[in-house]
Amino acid sequence: MQLQFERRDTPSKPLIFATPFIAIAITILLSSIMLIIQGKSLQTTFFAFFIEPFESTYALSEVLLKFGPLLFIAQALAIGFRAKVWNIGGEGQMIMGAILASSIPVYFTDSESVFLLPAMILLGAFGGMFWAGIAAFLKTRYNANEILVTLMLSSIALQILYFFLLGPWKDPMGFNFPQTVMFQDAALFPPIIFGFRLNYSLIIPIFFTIFVWIYMEKRFGGFQLTVGGLAPRAATYAGYSANGAVWKSLLIAGMAAGIAGMSEVAGPIGQLQRSVTSGYGYSAIIVAYLGALHPLGIVFAALFLSVIHIGGDYALVTADLPISSVHIFQGLLLVTYLSSYTFVNYRFKPRKTRVEEIESRLI
Repeated sequence: MQLQFERRDTPSKPLIFATPFIAIAITILLSSIMLIIQGKSLQTTFFAFFIEPFESTYALSEVLLKFGPLLFIAQALAIGFRAKVWNIGGEGQMIMGAILASSIPVYFTDSESVFLLPAMILLGAFGGMFWAGIAAFLKTRYNANEILVTLMLSSIALQILYFFLLGPWKDPMGFNFPQTVMFQDAALFPPIIFGFRLNYSLIIPIFFTIFVWIYMEKRFGGFQLTVGGLAPRAATYAGYSANGAVWKSLLIAGMAAGIAGMSEVAGPIGQLQRSVTSGYGYSAIIVAYLGALHPLGIVFAALFLSVIHIGGDYALVTADLPISSVHIFQGLLLVTYLSSYTFVNYRFKPRKTRVEEIESRLI
């Protein structure tokens, strides 16, 4: 008997709420099996993952440091995902924002102007929006698939980054490392706690989250984006512009990713390096879906994945865990969530034979 998916008329709300927790439980179960096969201690590993990030002020500050860019990019990506605009290029948009923002301290190394940091924020936002705008133009003008375009643009952005770091912006006193000069204090966010890397750039994604919640839940523009994604044909008849949704979604995501990239070079890194993104653009996709594309859910999802990131670093030392195991954990989390979400919203149904389909149409 052949089976097919059929969408449920009214998915269970308690199950929808429980989906992220189900995904986390399944991920932990599958990861436990993997750890047992590797001969690793489950107690030591999960203690490193979930407890050690909260054991010290420094560890907690590092969690919040990861939390900021993950939250920022995931909130912006979720706007597009709810409108069925699949922006997978947050990584490239973040890189371009970091590159443009870095141009100011690179070319004005002696400046201590108070306008240095605001100018970097504006340039970072413009860099991300410009890169996302390329995908929006190709999508609306030539119907190019935004998944492929944004993904390929990320690869191009990476090569542009390498060009500057290995060419005109390379620090002559940097022992041949691909990096720029260290930025001056005026080009850096001040730390929230002296001696820790956590800085005031964390405020930006928090305010952006409030904006997204108000826009998507309380404003007509957010309602249009959601309806346009759920029922594009009906939205078109109602005078809603599908192309406008593409531009709006991608530009907002580009702006957020660009400022997140700027926050990295003007924050914990203090210069432009090859590892400027740390994979935030891709991890934010997991955060967006784990948070069920809801602004509040994304806050908790971003915090959870930040703990996983920092806990994974501790597990490398404490539990002697390879870095690939951390990446597998994150990948399993996304796969199990999407699988759980599918079964909540769809059910298996026997596929009708050709004769049954004809009979049903005649009736």
